[in-house]
Amino acid sequence: MALDRRLVVRFDWTIFWIVLALAGIGLLSVMSASYRGPHKPIDPLVVRQLIWIAAGLVAMLVVMLFDYRALATYAYPFYVIAVALLIAVEVIGHSTGGSRRWINLGFFHLEPSELAKLAVVLVMVRYFREEPPKGGWSLRQMIIPAVLLGVPVALVLKQPDLGTALILILITVTLVFVSGLNSRTMIALAVAALCVMPLGWHYMKPYQRQRLVSFVNPQADPLGSGYHIIQSEIAIGSGGPWGKGFLKGTQARLNFLPEQSTDFIFAVFAEEFGLAGSLLLIGLYTILIARGAWIARHTRDRFGALLAIGLVAIVFWQVAINIGMATGLLPVVGITLPLVSYGGSSVIAMMIAMGLLISINIRRYFF
Repeated sequence: MALDRRLVVRFDWTIFWIVLALAGIGLLSVMSASYRGPHKPIDPLVVRQLIWIAAGLVAMLVVMLFDYRALATYAYPFYVIAVALLIAVEVIGHSTGGSRRWINLGFFHLEPSELAKLAVVLVMVRYFREEPPKGGWSLRQMIIPAVLLGVPVALVLKQPDLGTALILILITVTLVFVSGLNSRTMIALAVAALCVMPLGWHYMKPYQRQRLVSFVNPQADPLGSGYHIIQSEIAIGSGGPWGKGFLKGTQARLNFLPEQSTDFIFAVFAEEFGLAGSLLLIGLYTILIARGAWIARHTRDRFGALLAIGLVAIVFWQVAINIGMATGLLPVVGITLPLVSYGGSSVIAMMIAMGLLISINIRRYFF
């Protein structure tokens, strides 16, 4: 099959180079987080991350060739597969650190909740792709989206993974609001959310409640629930304006930082590259999100516009919550930093999302 020349001419180099830059920063940060001295400069984690980045780039370029409009047909089947995988986690899942989130495929530990983010975006966009009725979507019309959201959220909470459940909710809220909600429905949903909050507190695990308490006062339990925030703030603060230098961060080197390859990798990077490096990293995310919003604004069909918003929402909420919890501005809920944190499922799923964004941008010239 001949490659359509327009796919090459209209290729979105801005997204491509930013994805490469973020993946490169992630690789350096994983190397720093796993560095144990000159006798062992390259940890197996770094090699695996490099393989996943390469696989993610291939997936991104393949997805880019795919006409995103066909996804409307496959949205519900893909959602069913994602939910089935979440159920499979409960039966044959692999447990680590008290959580059961992965399916061991032998060569790869698949984390279905990463696929669930894309699945929720697709089914919500599929549902809201038609223009809303006059006056906006009503409360009754929110029942189906609530059920479509509730099933994966319940399964993810059972793992338990509060952070991913929160991201699924925030993505859906973003799409619901931009799709055309009427004001009465908006008020009713806000009131319902306030009423559900005490129920959410009731069903939280004890350690999750303790993390919220420590967010208000980390010093109340500095060696327990407040440990993550305190050590992360020390690492970020000790980086100063320019950082300690690559592979010279002491908080990560001496294993003071918890989850330093995944949830707290921003602290590893900030300690070694300082405020200047942190601003560069945040700047790259800002350009990526702005580019996605621009694509959503200029896409000619509603399905493409909503899909672009949903994909950008994944990036925006994960970056905001991850950096917020690393700097002590938000409670610790366990969220990876897109394309930077260690993790095959996370990296590949995010690159697939970026491939879809490129596909939307390319095809806005075609019709």
